[in-house]
Amino acid sequence: MQQRQLGAAGPKVSAIGLGCMGMSGMYGPADRAESIATIHAALDAGVTLIDTGDFYGMGHNEMLIGEALKSKNRDQVLLSVKFGALRDPASGWSGVDTRPQAVKNFLAYSLQRLGVDHIDIYRPARLDPNVPIEETVGAIADMVKAGNVRMIGLSEVGAETIRRAAAVHAISDLQIEYSLISRGIEHSLLAACRALGVAITAYGVLSRGLISGHWVKGAGGAGDFRAHSPRFQAGNIDQNLALVENLRKVAEGKGVSVAQIAIAWVAAQGKDIVPVIGARRRDRLAEALGALDVRLSAADLAAIEAAAPKGAAAGERYVPQAMAALDSERPAARG
Repeated sequence: MQQRQLGAAGPKVSAIGLGCMGMSGMYGPADRAESIATIHAALDAGVTLIDTGDFYGMGHNEMLIGEALKSKNRDQVLLSVKFGALRDPASGWSGVDTRPQAVKNFLAYSLQRLGVDHIDIYRPARLDPNVPIEETVGAIADMVKAGNVRMIGLSEVGAETIRRAAAVHAISDLQIEYSLISRGIEHSLLAACRALGVAITAYGVLSRGLISGHWVKGAGGAGDFRAHSPRFQAGNIDQNLALVENLRKVAEGKGVSVAQIAIAWVAAQGKDIVPVIGARRRDRLAEALGALDVRLSAADLAAIEAAAPKGAAAGERYVPQAMAALDSERPAARG
């Protein structure tokens, strides 16, 4: 397994991470046995970075990972956990809480559900508009001193927030959406992270399956996040799938799949970028891992850019309310 360093002073991790959100219902029903088998297959292949959130399935995802890890060596796994997003009994979303006392409460529950004595990378899922980032990071730093957390990460925040957080404690990585059709970090966020020695763990590399080469118009059903995602809606989906077909031609010329060309493109943007792949089946995992063998020349990169130019996607990443909650998308926060 190829490796990359997670931040200036961070550990080496696998060049691809496994994101487990889809194993807990965000994209419709998932098979529990297949999910656990996929986690095992990833670990057996040398994947060391496993990403989750305590709000994925309201704890279901952490318990699933905890079950999968029972037969594995805990010390060979880096667990990345997001916290702070609030849910309700109807599975709705009701804000963010990253107050210091909430940080320690969320952490205690995550340790219990995962069945571990520490979390390797702990990060707020979103910036809490009511709590200074210094207070949140300071609370996690207390848990680092206590031995319950190893490193501190951030998620979907802007350049100024990263600088303020890094002044309190070293930040290992920024988890943020980055793909051929989601390139907001290129404005100035990526440069800001590099100046601070902060790595990028890129999620949404396949844009929730949209640019995987497998998505077909009209797919998805009840309980699938994509049923409400702007890029999958009428008026946008046809334009976006046309970009996929452009990419398919480039991929076929290389003898690889669309998903592999999309993952390889993200990985090629820098050695400090680790794609986090949301595979929930072993065949999709195997396809993603195959992207590590794809070598992109300057001509290949130019062909990919021509097939899916920056800004060509139709629709935003999230619905307006969710976009408004992204510190990373505020113009003033980008650098």
